[in-house]
Amino acid sequence: MKKAWHVLAAALLLAAAVMPVHRARAMDTVTVGTVGSASANLWPVFIGMRKGLFEAERIKIDLVYVQSSANLVQQLAAGSLDLTMSTGLVDPIRAISQKAALAITRFEVHAPPYALSAKPAIKSLAELKGKVISLGGPKDITKIYVERMLAPHGVKPGEFDMVFAGATAARASALQAGAVDAAILLPPFNFHATAAGFNELGLTIDYAPELPFSGSVVSRGWAGKNPDALNRVLAAHGKAVAWFYEPGNRAEAVRMMAEASRIKTEDVEKAYDFFVKGKFFEPTGTVSRTKLNALVGAMQQLGDLPAPFDTEQLVLAGVTRMSN
Repeated sequence: MKKAWHVLAAALLLAAAVMPVHRARAMDTVTVGTVGSASANLWPVFIGMRKGLFEAERIKIDLVYVQSSANLVQQLAAGSLDLTMSTGLVDPIRAISQKAALAITRFEVHAPPYALSAKPAIKSLAELKGKVISLGGPKDITKIYVERMLAPHGVKPGEFDMVFAGATAARASALQAGAVDAAILLPPFNFHATAAGFNELGLTIDYAPELPFSGSVVSRGWAGKNPDALNRVLAAHGKAVAWFYEPGNRAEAVRMMAEASRIKTEDVEKAYDFFVKGKFFEPTGTVSRTKLNALVGAMQQLGDLPAPFDTEQLVLAGVTRMSN
């Protein structure tokens, strides 16, 4: 009997020693918002989730799709989301300038990967004068991109009509249904449109290579309470980007995106090669001051930001890693 009590006591002591370890290793659930539906700019997020990279950092991602960038920022500022990933940067910057407690933590796609696709009868950007183009929103970064693309071809702001759909999938559907003459699309939807007979009139990177497209944006309130979890999310995301660029992972990455987007494999393969060739995913986890200042300058030209404007207020001190 005495021996049994010794065994029981030892078991209880072992349990007491192990329990704090389990608590220390508990998963942190992070509510992450993103716009629309699955598209290529979300590739690292899917990789991180499916390859267990977030889980290895003790992070469980609760991914929430929101239909527009403006609404995404509203939910983040209201505390419904902890952070956003693959977020167009114009709306967060505008919100921060209006005192929203948000911050950019990293660039994700550091150059615009969009294509402007049009009906088969439209052969050039100049032919879009007087036509209807589907954009992300009236203050969306896609408006900046399209205006940059059309201006050298004699089409000025106000000389084309705009309709708005926050998600690239919705814009692709509008184009295919004949509801619009052209749409600005992310891969793989642009390749799918081309395969269906639509014309690709130009790439945004050829007209605005200095403007970053998307990044991770965090609620300062959540970040202040969960700095360790935030750093682990960013670490996992960086590993996902590195995994994407490994040539041996191409086939698996294509399968992931084909399943998520429900786009044909051959179109997703084109999207993969496009992103790799253009090195669209920022590999270092940093925010370039030069690119951030270029985007702020473009927004100032549109009257969206005051001049002067302190770009340091856009990032999270001690977390966001800045580069030149």
